[in-house]
Order: sequence, then structure tokens, then C-alpha cells
Amino acid sequence: MTNLTTFGLSDEQQMFRETVGRMAQEKIAPRAADIDESGDFPWDIVELFREYGLMGVAMPEEYGGGGADLLTFCIAVEEVAKVCATSSLIIAAQHLGAMPILIAGNKEQKQRYLPAVAQGDRLSAFGLTEPEAGSDAGGTKTRAVRDGDEYVLTGSKVFITNGGLAKTMVVFASTDPSLGTRGISAFIVELDQPGVSVGRIENKMGIRGSQTAQLLFDNVRVKASNRLGQEGEGFKIAMRTLDRTRPGIAAQALGIAQGALDVAVDYLYQRQQFGTPLSQFEGLQFMVADMQTQVEASRQLLYRAAEIIESAGFESHATPEVTRYSAMAKLMCSDTAMRVTTDAVQLLGGYGYIRDYPVERMMRDAKITQIYEGTNQIQRLVIFRNMNHGGV
Repeated sequence: MTNLTTFGLSDEQQMFRETVGRMAQEKIAPRAADIDESGDFPWDIVELFREYGLMGVAMPEEYGGGGADLLTFCIAVEEVAKVCATSSLIIAAQHLGAMPILIAGNKEQKQRYLPAVAQGDRLSAFGLTEPEAGSDAGGTKTRAVRDGDEYVLTGSKVFITNGGLAKTMVVFASTDPSLGTRGISAFIVELDQPGVSVGRIENKMGIRGSQTAQLLFDNVRVKASNRLGQEGEGFKIAMRTLDRTRPGIAAQALGIAQGALDVAVDYLYQRQQFGTPLSQFEGLQFMVADMQTQVEASRQLLYRAAEIIESAGFESHATPEVTRYSAMAKLMCSDTAMRVTTDAVQLLGGYGYIRDYPVERMMRDAKITQIYEGTNQIQRLVIFRNMNHGGV
């Protein structure tokens, strides 16, 4: 297994990495192929994460979380993703669903909803994407119409991680369509209530054990006290959320890449051709050297991004630096994951193409990291727009 650099990690963080890594290797790795094959959501892994305190590892202690910083959270996701991307997404999705409440919720909202999410008693979800509103949030069609001390929610959301499983979800809906993104508001919605139903459950290329579904809202009544912030602040809340959660997807991608690299290196030392271990062939050494360099460069960028974002705090407004580093980490780590897993399949030859070896699964899992929580094309726009151009 490739040695990981410990530069910049505290002793506590390094010990945490070793603990989560050992748990993942012993208890999750043996389940990974079955989870992928069946496509069933792994509730046993949720219980495992509850036992280890990982469901809300980076949520504040006062709300039942682990109180860890963003870098420690990324380490947890990375270590799990080395063996099972689906399982790592359980941690990342729980973090995503809670983040709008952490960012914009008042004390009463946080006390009411976060403990159950932090403890893993209720899965959470984030509801922004719609059939006509993916990268273009201004196209949001879901409506929230005020009716006394309630709002009536009507519309649909697609590609929702934990859709049909989550019980608590932040839904972004338009309270004033004439204002575009400035007319979007955010609401905490309890999904086990009348009017909420599950539409299509997607049959996916990768992360197959994570349930991705369409959710339908038919005159769902939501108390006005469940609105996050003021009317029209939803888009800003969503963007600030993604600034803090994209590093989790970067960490997932990084873990996938590292896992594939580890498998490939082990294979090269064990497999022989022409009476010589594959690890002795210079052309293959060059491929592995490039893979290692890309993985380590991605790790350093991600860890730096986590430090910058953490220093900004939950409740502060996003700065261009925070937004830029979040996007750069997600972009670089996910592109690295796609390159490294593709090369890992190539290094294993015919064995890389069959399901007896995990690299083909890792390659399929890696692809989504370039797409969700903002496609990498969008990340490039975000990075450029948040660069310092001397006031231009």
C-alpha cells in the first residue's frame, strides 16, 4: 500500500485517519462488491458509522455531532472511499443535508433538527436540482406559496441522494419567480408527511448502493418557522452550503483514486510477465509515478482548501478565496480520480475489466464526482470568476 504523507496533520488527526482506515479495511471493504452488485442501500454501514460517530463527525458537539473540523471530516470520507465510494457518500450526504441548517438556521431550528441528523437517527437530503434546474438554479420551478403561517410547496426535485430514505431535507423553492435566483427560498421539510412521494429511483452507473431518487411535492404544508433565513435568501444559502460541502466530494474522489492506486501497485508487484514482475517494467513505473504525483498534488490542494474554508466558519459569508479553493479542490480531485482509475484498469489489463477486481467499480464510481455538486465545467467558471484580477 502506498504510504500517505502526514504533512500538516496533527497527531490526533493522524490517529483518526488510522482508526477510520482500519475500520474501513476490516468492516467495509468485504461488503463493497456486494453493495455495488445488489444496489441496495447499506443500512448496516449506517449503523457502523453511528457506532464510530461518523454520521455527524463535523457537526457541532452542542447538537450531538463530533465537533471535528473540515479537514478531519475530509479524512473520514477519504479513508472510507478508498474501499467503497457508496459508503463514503453516506457521510458526505449527511453533511450536505445538515449544512444549510448549520449555515442559516436559527438556534431553535438547529436544536430541533440537527441532533437526529448528527446521530444518524434520521438521514438528511439536499433538494436543489430539478429537471430544468441543474447547473441553472434560476430555472427552479418548485413553488412555495405563503398561506398564513405556512407555505404550500408544489413541484419536484431530481437526482436526490438519499431520496426516499431521508426524513429531513432542505428544499429550495421559488417564493417569487419574477426574481430568478433572488426569489428562491430555503425550507426544512420533514419528508414523512402527506403530499411527499417518491418518483423514479435511478439505476446508476456507479455508487450503486446510494439511493438517488425523484421526490414529488403535492401541496405540502411547511410551517413558516421552517424557512431558513428570509425569503429570497435560498440561493445564497445553497451556494454557501456547496462551498463547505464540495471538499467532501473532493475527498471522496481522492479516496477512490488512492484506493485504485493501491490496488494497481499491489497487482504490479504480484503479477509476472516474461518471468519478471510487472513492477520492473519501466513504462508501467512511469504510469504509476504519474498516478502517485496526481493523487498527492490533489491531496495537498484539498487539505489546504479545508483549512481555508474552516477558518471562515459556518456562519460567515463566503469570500472569493473560500469559493475558489472549494471549487479547485473538487475539480482537481475528481479529474484525478477519473484519470487514475482509468489507468488502474489499464494496468490490470483484462483483470481490470472484470468484477473480480475492484478497479472497474472504482472507475465507475469516480465518474460521478466530476458531475454532482456542480459539474467540473461549472467549477471552472466558479474558479475564474473568483480569481483576483486586480479589481477587474
